[in-house]
Amino acid sequence: MTIEEMKARKKELGLSNEALSRLSGIPFSTIQKIFSGKTGSPRQVTIQALEKALLPAPDAVYTIPNDTARGHIVREAAAAYLNKRQGEYTLEDYYAIPDERRVELIDGEIFDMAAPSALHQLILGELYVQFKACAAAHGLPCRIFLSPCDVQLDNDDKTMVQPDLFILCRDFDRDRRSIAGAPDLTVEILSDSTRSKDLLLKTYKYKNAGVREYWIIDPKKQEVLVYDFSDEDLTPVHYSFDDVIPVHISGGTCSIDFAAVKKEAFFTK
Repeated sequence: MTIEEMKARKKELGLSNEALSRLSGIPFSTIQKIFSGKTGSPRQVTIQALEKALLPAPDAVYTIPNDTARGHIVREAAAAYLNKRQGEYTLEDYYAIPDERRVELIDGEIFDMAAPSALHQLILGELYVQFKACAAAHGLPCRIFLSPCDVQLDNDDKTMVQPDLFILCRDFDRDRRSIAGAPDLTVEILSDSTRSKDLLLKTYKYKNAGVREYWIIDPKKQEVLVYDFSDEDLTPVHYSFDDVIPVHISGGTCSIDFAAVKKEAFFTK
């Protein structure tokens, strides 16, 4: 296959560069360079691995869900060492995955998680500081958690997620290896590899599991979408990185100053 044929095939299958990396075993950075034209003559062994991934066996399935809750999310193939079909994985499979490989399990499907960027971590760190200070200042009985921390969202054996940040305003079993049930507030910071999952799939998963509030942070657009799940029409409120955003679960006593987040993340004055 030529590089152009590979690009066309990748688009046909709906695969991201990250998903193709997992399927082929070729590093993500190498795939980026090949498809961007930075690497003009890939090694033959690399081409063969990509061809094998892009021309899978007849029983390998890449599907796009047709239910409204997951409208346009492309299903990603399982990692090479997992041998079940997507939708069939359980917590037993999840815990069998090596600790150094971060994944989420959602409705029996495995989603790999790339390492976060420096910008992602700067935003996350400032959010943690502000949320924690706000809870302490107002005596709120809440704890703030940072990823990676497992949340058994639906209390079943088919879903285990790791929100970037979440707030829990109830007691919990500190001896469990995961938090059981829905947090009160969850925060996800978008990246190229998680955008569809965070914007679509997780919105409905969090709402249906009983999460009360969900923040989606888009560093590229410098905007924040806030869902108050007591609002049944599921219309988020849009904020910019210059706004002060109220925290609904605090009853109006807490807010997050995103100008401070922006200053920390982008080193603005």
